[in-house]
Amino acid sequence: MIPERLAFIDLETTGANPLHDRITEIGVVEVDGDRVNTWSTLVNPERPIPRFVQQLTGIDDAMVAGAPRFAQVAEELAERLRGRLFIAHNARFDYGFVRNEFRRLGRAFRAEVLCTVRLSRRLHPEHFKHNLDSLVARHALDAGPDRHRALTDADLIWQFWRLLRREQGDDALLEAVRHQLRRPSLPPHLDADTLDDLPESSGVYLFHGEGDIPLYIGKSLNLRQRVLAHFSADTREYKATRLSREVRRIEWRETVGELGALLLESRLVKALQPLHNRRLRASTEVCAWRLEEVAQGDHRPRLVRAEEEDFGRCGDLYGLFSSPREAIAALRKIAEAHALCPLVLGLEQAAKPGRACFAQQIGKCRGACVGKEAIGLHSARLMAALGRIRLPAWPYPGRIGVVERDAPLQREEVHVIDGWRHLGSARDEAGLRAVLEQSATSPFDPDIYKLLRTRLAKGGLEVRVL
Repeated sequence: MIPERLAFIDLETTGANPLHDRITEIGVVEVDGDRVNTWSTLVNPERPIPRFVQQLTGIDDAMVAGAPRFAQVAEELAERLRGRLFIAHNARFDYGFVRNEFRRLGRAFRAEVLCTVRLSRRLHPEHFKHNLDSLVARHALDAGPDRHRALTDADLIWQFWRLLRREQGDDALLEAVRHQLRRPSLPPHLDADTLDDLPESSGVYLFHGEGDIPLYIGKSLNLRQRVLAHFSADTREYKATRLSREVRRIEWRETVGELGALLLESRLVKALQPLHNRRLRASTEVCAWRLEEVAQGDHRPRLVRAEEEDFGRCGDLYGLFSSPREAIAALRKIAEAHALCPLVLGLEQAAKPGRACFAQQIGKCRGACVGKEAIGLHSARLMAALGRIRLPAWPYPGRIGVVERDAPLQREEVHVIDGWRHLGSARDEAGLRAVLEQSATSPFDPDIYKLLRTRLAKGGLEVRVL
């Protein structure tokens, strides 16, 4: 049956981060079957309210100056929410703030949480927008004169709930509720409270095993969704099941966007070498080919390593390989595809001086090894064949900042890049100065190079020359 003890809740806050910002107003619609009760209170956040928040909510510093602090309303709020399904729009936001306010008081708070954004997406998949303003407009909900005040918004959620019951029926709504409340089967040694704190934002998560050994590092645009998927009861893959059983602790690091998550994942995998990560591991044999003119018009490939050259700035390198073996295999394929001479390329040794290579004997080399093809022409054909895998030189005069923004949460992160190397990321001016003042040079990382080249080529990112 549809739960009868419900609490539709909305908060107004000083900002979007539950770890640092505070509640300024609480609105609750309590439902017990056919009985409905409402409760709201302003809350003194004990800090200034930013001007843009004042303009959005209509709540200013003067209004909350004489309001009770959260500690003074905590017991009443806990009693009103006890035993009820916690329902909010973008529920992780409201639930995260309530949990953190109780945590500051040394108290634990837990509840079953239902998000009406997710309900709307599931029951109305034909629509693109599911924020509260969109629901008000789409379903003609009565917002009254105090839109963006806590009790008004809590009542809008209650209105939307009743509309879903009328339009969809109890069976469809109950199925959607069950789907959302379904919890994964956690190993007994993993604290369930950890999952309640998982944010629905982009970032990197780290699984630790016995003795805090790093097991696995992953990234996601929705950390909560991705981590919970690891413990889903319908997981059938042996590797995934084995990993979930080994996890003893979970930590995560939020990023502003996907690029930040990808950069952080690559760096952490190389630094921590988790047991279950094979991709992105650091390679000590990164190499490329360089053409050297050994005589006039005669260019021969020479293998160079990343530790010998600045791969981020050289414009005369070809290919990017994780080992000499991979580089030689790639050059051999190019030679076969373009009828280039393996002897001239240094891929074979001549059986006797002046003797043709085996490829020429079977018609797969044009004979540069025995003078049938001019060495200058062979070199020109080699340059053309390698041109497709030429490493581009760094196209900027120096360091750049690639900017990612999260407009709803008003967050910004700048990734400092130089010579295809990620030097660090910062979210404020002080952090950016610290990254720029670093004297150490990051080693060339082929994974970061490929990632940055792809992302910058796509466009859509703000680039600042630093």
